[in-house]
Amino acid sequence: MNYCVVGLQWGDEGKGKVVDILAENSDIVVRYAGGANAGHTVTVAEERFALHLMPSGAVRPGTACVIGNGVVVDPEVLVGEIEGLARRGITMEGRLFISENAHVVLDYHKQEDRLREEALGKNKIGTTARGIGPCYADKVGRSFAIRMADWRDMDGLHDKLRQVADYKSRIFRALYNAEPVDAEGIFEKCKMYRETLLRCVCNTTRYLHEAIEQGKNVLFEGAQGSLLDLDHGTFPFVTSSNASSLGMGAGCGVPMKLIDSFIGLVKAYSTRVGSGPFPTEQDNEIGHRIREKGHEYGTTTGRPRRCGWFDAVAVAYSARIGGIDEIAMMHLDTLAGMPELKVCRAYRIDGRETTFFPCDAEELSRVECVYETVSGWNEDISSISQWEDLPVETRRYIELIEGLVKTPITILGVGPRRSQAIFRNQV
Repeated sequence: MNYCVVGLQWGDEGKGKVVDILAENSDIVVRYAGGANAGHTVTVAEERFALHLMPSGAVRPGTACVIGNGVVVDPEVLVGEIEGLARRGITMEGRLFISENAHVVLDYHKQEDRLREEALGKNKIGTTARGIGPCYADKVGRSFAIRMADWRDMDGLHDKLRQVADYKSRIFRALYNAEPVDAEGIFEKCKMYRETLLRCVCNTTRYLHEAIEQGKNVLFEGAQGSLLDLDHGTFPFVTSSNASSLGMGAGCGVPMKLIDSFIGLVKAYSTRVGSGPFPTEQDNEIGHRIREKGHEYGTTTGRPRRCGWFDAVAVAYSARIGGIDEIAMMHLDTLAGMPELKVCRAYRIDGRETTFFPCDAEELSRVECVYETVSGWNEDISSISQWEDLPVETRRYIELIEGLVKTPITILGVGPRRSQAIFRNQV
């Protein structure tokens, strides 16, 4: 079977764990969007792997890993991950495939990201400053874009980098009075990373279609979350790619009709990193308690995540636009010990109640949440492996959310390890 795993909130839902579990029965795992701003965590036994560009299936030695054309590749980060895995006994030799059409994040993209955020001041978007947005902007602009295929002709790449550096330097100097771009230094870095990465560069679209025709099982892994989708998220506080399942086809060249099941990831509560409206946010003792117990700090940046109650309006919207077949809920164990839990079942906007999520950031900032309150549970559920063994209050909480989002919840995460998962009524 072919699966697509995608986040339904603002990212950080626990995609790494679910992808790792499903990768046991997958021949290939594919990243199709985003860049090194993503942080997917996989825990094997007591060993923790933090991946940013590498598909989460990398920790399974027999699984092929594909970085699709929709990903923007930071060569420094990717080489670092390859070397880091090798030091831990996991080699990517012969099983990593990078799209020749994937665009490359270079130092001037990161410089531009920082300069722009600093200039925006209090109106900043809250990016990770990893150069993702500027790289995607160059991709759309075309003239100054660098792709992985360009590394096949180093003389041509050298000339192109000089041209890009001249243009960027003039822009940076005029707008920010910044230092010029060092084209030669960037080119030297490209030469250093070329030996490791170029052998992996190929036509991944062809590779994937041939694999599917041969009956291989392919798992597609999203990055960030659907509410950060460039077109369907809380604009302008979004990422620079289509982070929902809608980006899958464009990001790897495989049509959505070839997917057997779309699995949406959620946490048992809500979190958000950076700026932007967050209707159910609890900037109080409740939010602090969730953050500390759930270890809610960014895998990529270490920034504390904003925490709040589960937003069924937002998740129902993400499930609807993404064609989600089933939901995996992570971090259920984090809520143990709370006397009561709240779920946002509707919004009230300008006195009118609605259950449809408004993407516009200004409108979303004005919503009043309509909550349904249920009893919590005190039991430690981290060692439970069967649905029937969960406390009745836990099951009622899940069933309430399931009814509101109108999508079956089939996988429950009760801890970070592979074994801490409950499988229930899978479609």
